[in-house]
Amino acid sequence: MTGVTPNLLCVGSVLWDVIGRSDLHMIAGSDVPGRITRLPGGVALNIAMAARAYGMTPALLSVVGRDAEGDALIGALDRLGLVTQHVYRSDDLPTDVYMAVEGRNGLIAAIADAHSLEQAGPKILAPLDALSFDGPIAIDGNLTVDLLARIAADARFARADLRIAPASPGKVERLKPFLGHPTATLYVNLEEAGLLLHRPVDDAASAAAALRAHGLRRVLVTDGPRQTACADDGGVLTHRPPEVMVTRVTGAGDTFMAAHIAAEARGAGSRDALESATRAAAIYVSGDGY
Repeated sequence: MTGVTPNLLCVGSVLWDVIGRSDLHMIAGSDVPGRITRLPGGVALNIAMAARAYGMTPALLSVVGRDAEGDALIGALDRLGLVTQHVYRSDDLPTDVYMAVEGRNGLIAAIADAHSLEQAGPKILAPLDALSFDGPIAIDGNLTVDLLARIAADARFARADLRIAPASPGKVERLKPFLGHPTATLYVNLEEAGLLLHRPVDDAASAAAALRAHGLRRVLVTDGPRQTACADDGGVLTHRPPEVMVTRVTGAGDTFMAAHIAAEARGAGSRDALESATRAAAIYVSGDGY
């Protein structure tokens, strides 16, 4: 979609999600019946799609190849009402892909082929100077260590409302440059919080408080069906998600983050935004929602 003024920037992975799902319990080596789907995905894109469903107008800063998969992906995103005109279209890099297998017991395994995003590097940020954007900016941990460090030190982001999402527990260490950033909000799950703290943590509230003590301005921690927490200058808030039947997990954290951003954009306070995001994530994992 072109010619539209966005109120959210999503910087990071835009790709195809190939997800195999089964309603059976699975372990490594399982061979079971199920369904395989291909849908637009990637952390930045998942956040953008969820935010669009919650009434926002997100623009994407990423890379998509000038291949058949890329053309199909951009077409799908335009139909969803996302602003794609600032996406870097590469002639020599293929469109990225994420592949995951999920069972009734959650995520079994996943592989993120985000090499094009990594190779494009700072080229995806080129539109920033022309945008003069002052709204929230969601940053995806699939970006390289060097690019994330550059963003954390970049004057263009010094006063920006940065919202930081790890792509996975394996990439959460990439986010360390933002631990002392004056305007950053970090969204992590309990496992990711423990990896940043270099020690196990028992619950979201204690994890959020500990990360605040490490210099974060604000942090939100999720823990599946257990209590979520938000820690900032006002202290630590918690909220327990409603009980739901879990039918999917990939993208739940992105949905939580998007719903939280959208709630605050509507003027919600800290507690209301946390509760809204927690409910949205529960609805998403139940199979309802966007």
